[in-house]
Amino acid sequence: MKKNLIFLIALFFAQTISQAQTGKIKHVVLVGFDGLGAYAIPKAEMPTLEQMMKDGSYSLHVRTVLPSSSAVNWASMLMGAGPTMHGFTEWGSKTPEIPAIKTTKTGLFPSIFNAVASKNPKATFAVIHSWPGIGYLIDKNIVQQVYNMEDNEDKTLEKAIEVIKRDKPTLTFVHFDQPDGVGHNIGHNTPEYYAELKNVDRRIAQLQQAVKEAGIEKETIFVISADHGGIDKGHGGKSLAEVEIPFIMTGPGVPKGQQVNQPMLIYDIAPTLTWLLGAEQDEAWRGKPIKVFQK
Repeated sequence: MKKNLIFLIALFFAQTISQAQTGKIKHVVLVGFDGLGAYAIPKAEMPTLEQMMKDGSYSLHVRTVLPSSSAVNWASMLMGAGPTMHGFTEWGSKTPEIPAIKTTKTGLFPSIFNAVASKNPKATFAVIHSWPGIGYLIDKNIVQQVYNMEDNEDKTLEKAIEVIKRDKPTLTFVHFDQPDGVGHNIGHNTPEYYAELKNVDRRIAQLQQAVKEAGIEKETIFVISADHGGIDKGHGGKSLAEVEIPFIMTGPGVPKGQQVNQPMLIYDIAPTLTWLLGAEQDEAWRGKPIKVFQK
């Protein structure tokens, strides 16, 4: 009886601490870099990303869904489930090739934006994307601001900085099309690819600075991830260079310098961030929150 009482007290305090830490988090900035293979990070010159790994927690072994292509994986990241659930199955899916197993009023599978809005009707959302294909995955009846920057990385960065500083959204998703463009044109894992990663690192630093200047750094989770890696001049296959992506997170309560060895799939990202924002994941999701990222 005494052991049971001690266990219940410990469980109560653990839940209280977790809830208190989660309550500190009012904003999430999720930044996705198309074609950023996890294999490249240890070899790249990326001081900002390196510092993020020291200041936060990370995994360089997150697995994509197959095929290791763009739309199918961005959808899985934002929708907490795989392609047979949400229906987007190809690189450039504009509508689900398979009917989604569950849909919202707009006909899309429920995403992280729907989950957070269900808990917090006053939540604000922004999506700024370089690749136009992202727009087909976003429920524009839920996301108040959606900006298609039409493959212009500089304009994507400028707009993201503007929105973060001006509006301080609850959840901001920023998509960049590099380094995938270099990967297709010249090759993944080439000197030119690593040169582009220096630009990737610079963009991360500028977005972090925007969060600081917005005055929300102490209540913001900042995340870097990707949709797939690459090999030679392509992707879509089953090699680890294509299917392993990074997930790097900093913010209040996130353990510092912690490499996470727990298995993680791309569709665990939405449940993890939803949980950190104090909301509940949709019942149809197949991902799970990776709570090891929170002290």
